[in-house]
Amino acid sequence: MTMQSSFPSRLADARKRRGLSQLQLASIADCSQRHVSFLELGRTRPSREMVQRLSVALALSLRQSNDLLLAAGFAPTWSETPYGAEALAPIRQALDFMLAQQEPYPAVVVDRRWNLLHANNGAVAMVEFLVGPLDPGAAVNLADALVAPDVLRPHLTNWPEVVAYFVRSVEADAAADGTAETAALRDRLRGYAGVQASLAAPSAETASGPVLPMRFAKGAVTLELFTTLATLGTPQDITLQELRIESFFPMNDATREVFRQWASAPTSGRAR
Repeated sequence: MTMQSSFPSRLADARKRRGLSQLQLASIADCSQRHVSFLELGRTRPSREMVQRLSVALALSLRQSNDLLLAAGFAPTWSETPYGAEALAPIRQALDFMLAQQEPYPAVVVDRRWNLLHANNGAVAMVEFLVGPLDPGAAVNLADALVAPDVLRPHLTNWPEVVAYFVRSVEADAAADGTAETAALRDRLRGYAGVQASLAAPSAETASGPVLPMRFAKGAVTLELFTTLATLGTPQDITLQELRIESFFPMNDATREVFRQWASAPTSGRAR
């Protein structure tokens, strides 16, 4: 199947993922239901402007909008700039500022599929305490680190609840973006030992508080944290739209004190 001939099925799939009828999509995109039907049947070829209107109507990401344009035989609109490129220097500076303001508590910048791009000192301190120092330049995927059996799991005392919640969020991402890469991440996470059982089990944390905490324990040290996720408000680049800034906040005074102590101590002085 050529990219152009794949447009009808891609359009229909995107519409169904959004839970829209042809009539509803036509109303949002300001065209007729008959035109949407003909597009999905491949009986008419869309204009570039119509593909862009459909992308907006379907609330597609920039990456998905490009894919739909390519499927219709048009050049993509949106760029995907490498994170380290000079053009993104102002964005990286802003993210550095955000991560610095989060000190001494952890904060990280990740891409759409949880590949680590940047971490502040608080995040490095927590990871080094839990699993030891990472090799400089080593590629780190936080989804794998959380779900795999031999990284964070030995120290995450409520691993089943946290992982069930996290894997469901990745499943939602895979359903929303429809990409092979996110589907591969979802399948890889589902394949780790214990994940299917966690997904099937009722959550023990359902009524215990307003947020699901992450509870770590190693030796005499315990940490209880919740996280927030932030994104850029007006991205016009795929790389920037897919960035996530995850910040970790202490849920009790004991956790706050641990991070304050780590921030004031040299690396070699942190207990392991």
